[in-house]
Order: sequence, then C-alpha cells, then structure tokens
Amino acid sequence: MKFSERIENEAFKKTSTMTTMQVNLGKICNLACEHCHVEASPKRTESMSQETMEHILKALEKHSFSLLDITGGAPEMHEQFVWFIQEAKKYVPKIIVRTNLVILEEQGFAHLIPFYAQNAIHLIASLPCYTQQNVDKMRGNGVFESSIRVIKQLNALGYGKEEHLCLDFIYNPGGAFLPGEQASLERDYKAMLAENFGIVFNHLFTMTNSPIGRFLHTLKHTGQHTHYMNLLEEHFNAQTLEHMMCRSQISVSYDGYLYDCDFNQMLNIKANGASTIAQLANGDSIERYVRFDEHCYACTAGAGSSCCGITA
Repeated sequence: MKFSERIENEAFKKTSTMTTMQVNLGKICNLACEHCHVEASPKRTESMSQETMEHILKALEKHSFSLLDITGGAPEMHEQFVWFIQEAKKYVPKIIVRTNLVILEEQGFAHLIPFYAQNAIHLIASLPCYTQQNVDKMRGNGVFESSIRVIKQLNALGYGKEEHLCLDFIYNPGGAFLPGEQASLERDYKAMLAENFGIVFNHLFTMTNSPIGRFLHTLKHTGQHTHYMNLLEEHFNAQTLEHMMCRSQISVSYDGYLYDCDFNQMLNIKANGASTIAQLANGDSIERYVRFDEHCYACTAGAGSSCCGITA
C-alpha cells in the first residue's frame, strides 16, 4: 500500500503548529559514514551562501519558531558558522547543532567546544553504538576514540550535567533492521559509557535508517532493499502519524529551497506552498500539505522515528 493511503485522518496530511526550522548548511564533512542519507564527505563542496543565511535570519524574525536545528554535513565546517549562530540567537530561544563530535578535535575547530558552552547550544551527537568496533565500522577507524575524548571535554564544561547544557546522542541501527526500544537502549548506553569511560549525557534518541542516500545504495548492493521496505511497511504504526516531525518543522537546504524534512530534501521532494526561504523571509505562510513518499515508512515503523527520537 502506498504510504499516503495509510493516512486516514485528513488533518495529519497537513502541518500543525510550526515550531522548528531545520537548516542544512551543506554537504561538506570530515567523515563519509556508510549510513549517511546526505552522502556527505570531505569531497563535497555544497555550502550555504551568506545571502541564504540572511534570508533565514529574516524568516526567523518574521515567524514564531521556537527552535533552530542546524545540521549538515558537518555544520561546523561552514565558514560563517559562528556568525550564523550569534545572529540567530537574536530571533530564536533555542538552537540545536547536530555534530559528529570528531570535527571538534580537528585543527581549527577546538574553539567551538567552549563556544557551544558559552552560548548554551543544545548538542545532538551521532554515536551509533557504545562499542569501538561498531562505531568505527559505520563511521571510520578512530572515530569512536575521538568521540569519547570530545565527550569528556564537553562533560568537563558541564554538558550532560548542567540543566542548560544538554548533550544527547543519536542511535541508528547498523543494518537493515529496526532500532531497539529507546528507553532500554538509553539505559544501556548510560551504564556502559559511565562504567567504561566516566561519561554522562542527557538522552539517547533512536532513529530508523531511512532507505535513501548511502544506506539505500547498501540495501540494493546487498539485495536487502525489498526486505527492508517490507519490514518498514509491516511495522507501520498509525499512532506515529500525529507527531511526525514534518508536521511541525520546515527544512531549508544549503541553496535555500524548502522541504518537509531532511529526507525529502535529499530526494529533492520540495515542499508545497512557499518554495524558498526568501519567500518565508518576505512573510509567506509556512502552513502546507506535507509531501509523502515510500521512505516515510521509516518514520512510522514501530515506535516511530524522528530527528529527536520516537514519536509514539
């Protein structure tokens, strides 16, 4: 059955209260993770222009967003990253940065650790497992040890300890299967990371791999694509529809186009209604009908999935 046919409540096909603007600063990254739906890497060159950033700031001023969610690539690698955060703080009460952690050990980026703390930036970090073997398999040799060192630096500044310095992790499965139960995985992560490394953090969010980008290539290469799509469809949960992230956010690409989510952005499925951030900056409405496709089953399987964890 087509995903759109699963949505019986007409209200769930439209946006609800818009709270979040998610901004993808580009596809440049110091890593090239095998599960990356953006297909980011050090070889990519796509990066947001200053003009588009200024349109975003105007749109934040025009509309009552409560959260700016900054992602990439590695968003820290954008030349105007610090300036953008400093300006955005004038218009939005909370800012999330999605970090791969290891960028913060590279030359020229270590200053961002105290910058994050001074500006109370909420950090959501990719940590797909609490073991070195699994993390390095997905993200590259040495990534786990580097991540642990950076987390310890963040803990030393109060991240994961002080109320205003939130440090969350994202878990995604290392193959063509659904994530385990979020609360149980969070307990395991906290116990193992505390015992083995003395590390603390706030929350663990589970995220189902969307069948797009590099993960889609892997599924097809290993002959698991049909199996995985069937798995997602078989575990469809109607209770997740009301809280799908596309209903409360807008996603902005590096070149200023609007999408319902970062996954639609990578598939070039542009949003209905206003099509560019420049239009939002001019005051166009952010209400719209959401554009669905078959990859949306990933967000509705089991307990649901979003950029901030389960939805049901």
